[in-house]
Parts: sequence; C-alpha cells; structure tokens
Amino acid sequence: QVQLVESGGGLVQGGGSLRLSCAASGRTFSTYVMGWFRQAPGKEREFVAAISGSGGSTYYADSVKGRFTISRDNAKNTGYLQMASLKPEDTAVYYCAAGAFFTPAQKRYDYWGQGTQVTVSS
Repeated sequence: QVQLVESGGGLVQGGGSLRLSCAASGRTFSTYVMGWFRQAPGKEREFVAAISGSGGSTYYADSVKGRFTISRDNAKNTGYLQMASLKPEDTAVYYCAAGAFFTPAQKRYDYWGQGTQVTVSS
C-alpha cells in the first residue's frame, strides 16, 4: 500500500515556474513507477509525465515536453514535477500516481494522491 500526498501548487503568471512534490509513504516507493496527471475544468484527466522506479527512464506528454521535468528522490520517498514556461492551458488539478507499469495509461496506476491545484494567469 502506498499513500501519496501532493504539494506545491498555486497561482503563477504565464511564463513562470512551479515545482510540485509528491510525498509517498511506505518502504517500497522505489519499486513503483511514478506518474503525474492533470485534469483541467471540463476536461478528462490526462497524462503528463512518468518516471521509472530507479529514475533512469522518463516519458512526457508532447504538450509538456521540454518545459516540464519529472524526477524522484527514493531516499526521501518523494517525487517531483518541475514546471517551467507555464501557460494558461497548463491550469489544472495535478495528481501524482504510483503503479507497477511504465505507461501513460491511467488505469495502470494503482495509487493516487488527492491532487494539487495549479493556476496559470495570462
């Protein structure tokens, strides 16, 4: 069982940066793939980025590639999403998730955080 708690969301101007954190409970955090997803108002939740358990492999949605960086510190049981060059269309609730498979498919993730709001003003 893994419990996830996101933090770091907030209001930022377009072009700005934010770093989201995802604190995980449990000793087996390093065995899980970690993913970030987001859900904008009136839209379906979508994949943002994923990182393998070791941190050696990453995968990004085309919409954030080159602007967002996913990382993890297994010693701290924490994952991160560094977001730069933010755009108003990045406004959403951001969720971290953990699962056994390195995939953008939401249904493959077993554990989810409660989400953190990111709002980007124009």
